[in-house]
Amino acid sequence: MKDSTVLKGVILVAIGASSYGMLATFVKMAYEEGYTTAEVTSSQFIYGILGLLLITLFQKTKTKTNIVNPSRKNIWSLMLAGTSTGLTSVFYYLAVRYIPVSIGIVLLMQTVWMGVLLEYFLDKKKPSLQKTLAVLLVLTGTVLATNIFQNQTQLDWRGLVWGILAAASFTTTMFTANRIATHVSSAQRSLFMLLGGAIIVFSFAVMTQNTPFNLEIFYKWGIILALFGTIIPPMLMNAGFPLTGIGLGSIVSALELPVSVLMAYLLLHEQVLFIQWIGILIIITAIILMNLQFKKSN
Repeated sequence: MKDSTVLKGVILVAIGASSYGMLATFVKMAYEEGYTTAEVTSSQFIYGILGLLLITLFQKTKTKTNIVNPSRKNIWSLMLAGTSTGLTSVFYYLAVRYIPVSIGIVLLMQTVWMGVLLEYFLDKKKPSLQKTLAVLLVLTGTVLATNIFQNQTQLDWRGLVWGILAAASFTTTMFTANRIATHVSSAQRSLFMLLGGAIIVFSFAVMTQNTPFNLEIFYKWGIILALFGTIIPPMLMNAGFPLTGIGLGSIVSALELPVSVLMAYLLLHEQVLFIQWIGILIIITAIILMNLQFKKSN
């Protein structure tokens, strides 16, 4: 039973991370059409909140599932935790405005070691040899998959800083998904976290949008960004991380990298070299080995 529970969590986190991996490509395409970071993030969160409201109402009225109503303390805790979700979106989208998608995803993948390190300091849980080796494999694969050493592009320091900040805030999001109000349904938890994130996003929009807000973003990119950025990933991760733990969940989240590279290859027509595909295979292999060893140890 415990093995199947962990496996279920791995699958949920993997799908959520893969969905999130598609975002950078969609954001780049929106940027190419002249939309701003404020317009992209605002439309994403507005549609995301509406979508999760509908899902929550459907669960309460159309299904026989017993929905646990969160307490006022739960709501405030989830909203406070959700500010990291808003920060992740803002930081990551700012990063890919200044640097290539491949570099941006490398920086976001620092959540792998940040997550394991956070687990060590907060839970006093020393990483196992299997987990340590898996992290090293994932990081090695990440370097190869992005071909970072052969990249001759002059990197904008602003993109690097925003990227590291995105990784730190995303690690915080994964931590809160694993700890706060886990008895509440994933849809409700995601909704309240999005409401908290929306405060950050809307504040950012008010402070940075210097031109009239282009409402066309709502019917061109808003729904797509909401589905793959604020509805599918948080719901699945909120459901999956309590089953996997932040360390294993952080490693599984590395699937975001190959998905991001593949989307950039298919939609942005970015060149993906053989060494990059080798790196992607190393990451996938590390995730499989980690799961098999973790299940065996149980």
